[in-house]
Amino acid sequence: MDCLVAGQVAFAGSGPGDPGLLTLKALRALQEADVILYDRLVSAEIMALAGAQAVLENVGKEGFGPQVSQDEICARLVAHARAGRKVLRLKAGDPTLFARLDEELTACEAAGIASQIIPGITAASAAAAGIGQSLTQRGRNSSVRFLTGHDMQGFADHDWAALARPGAVAAIYMGKKSARFVQGRLIMHGADRATPVTLVENASRPEQRVLETTLDRLPADLDAAGLSGPALTFLGLAPRKAAAALNDLKTELA
Repeated sequence: MDCLVAGQVAFAGSGPGDPGLLTLKALRALQEADVILYDRLVSAEIMALAGAQAVLENVGKEGFGPQVSQDEICARLVAHARAGRKVLRLKAGDPTLFARLDEELTACEAAGIASQIIPGITAASAAAAGIGQSLTQRGRNSSVRFLTGHDMQGFADHDWAALARPGAVAAIYMGKKSARFVQGRLIMHGADRATPVTLVENASRPEQRVLETTLDRLPADLDAAGLSGPALTFLGLAPRKAAAALNDLKTELA
């Protein structure tokens, strides 16, 4: 039985970039699709798995760079589905997390077009694995917060007092530019300056880099590291020793 249906849209997550972390269902969708609208952070290795018949449309967004508007993306999804094509909207990570999925689902619903969602592994899971950590731990934190540093208006409204408590863990997506803001808010709410902070750039990919620092040194160490790729920031987590040693070895061999 086919994964995709002609005249419908599938929203799938490509995971953090490692093709080995692509789900079997997402792989089937890649191979069956007539047209694939994909984001900037979907890796080239994953796009290479698309079927030969697929038309590939890059609709990725990048701050201050060339962009395809959200309205245009929605219009393309609807037009392709109405033309009877098997449409795949491929998003990096998981499509339900910080991926503007609601707007695209709403556009399909308004046009009377059926859709399905194919989950993917989110960057926080891959980054936690990359530093040998668990996102939750009995006696430390029974919850973890997922934040995005891209929406600064909403970012300012978070419960910073809760995030500043000992043992709190948070994963910040797209948080490099907001590092100084995060530091100031947490310290203002009583966070320990020695709180561990870890940034994982290009999680799961061969070029993955890990920056281990503290809340006190976060902006300075981030500036010095010169991270240029997509990075996830963990508040309250440091790499385990074994994972840190492995990352150091990979860096030496690169």
